[in-house]
Amino acid sequence: MTAIPVQALIQSLVACHRDGSQLRAVDWQHAVRDEADAYDVQDGVAAGLGWPLTHWKSGGAGPLGPFSHSPVAPTAAKTLLGIEAEVALRVDAHGAPDAMCIAVELVASRWVEGLAAPALLRMADCQSNAGLLLGPWQPYRALDWANVSWQLALAGDDVITRRGGHSLADPAGVLPAWARHATRAGRPIQAGSVVTTGAWGGLHTLAGPAHGSLSFDGLGEFRF
Repeated sequence: MTAIPVQALIQSLVACHRDGSQLRAVDWQHAVRDEADAYDVQDGVAAGLGWPLTHWKSGGAGPLGPFSHSPVAPTAAKTLLGIEAEVALRVDAHGAPDAMCIAVELVASRWVEGLAAPALLRMADCQSNAGLLLGPWQPYRALDWANVSWQLALAGDDVITRRGGHSLADPAGVLPAWARHATRAGRPIQAGSVVTTGAWGGLHTLAGPAHGSLSFDGLGEFRF
């Protein structure tokens, strides 16, 4: 494959973000050969839409990875597949956390197939993110993340109450991998950048509008 399909996909995804349209995965399944291509598409979409690259989605399957990253859209999509309960970190110019907050990641897809689209196409589509809602910031401190209790209440659904459940056991565990990714093209880390660090309890589908509350012991409650 040449770079032409990648550039065509970038232009098409930029249009999807602007007008709310969607693409069929079958038409683009050969455009993204590997993760490098997927990240090139992410970069192109972010540049085409003028995203400031100050908000990021990052996560890992476990403490040793594999990890994945993408810039986050600064404005929310109107049609959502669901949300993810998260903890976001704000970092300094060295990539170290200096503040944290409860976060709700909005999930949507520019693919007709949604989350059933091939993994590389979902990665190219900025990992299906559609915006980020942030609670009040507070100074960063280590919590007993593996045992922290959290509760998600969504309009029209039963309240979810759980303990732990983050794939890395520590949200800050993703920051070294994120910093390597964010600076791979020679860009410096922008102080004040926000990194949301992976879902607690996976994707939570919506029975109605994205209204509810998310609380973590030690962090308080965020109503959104």
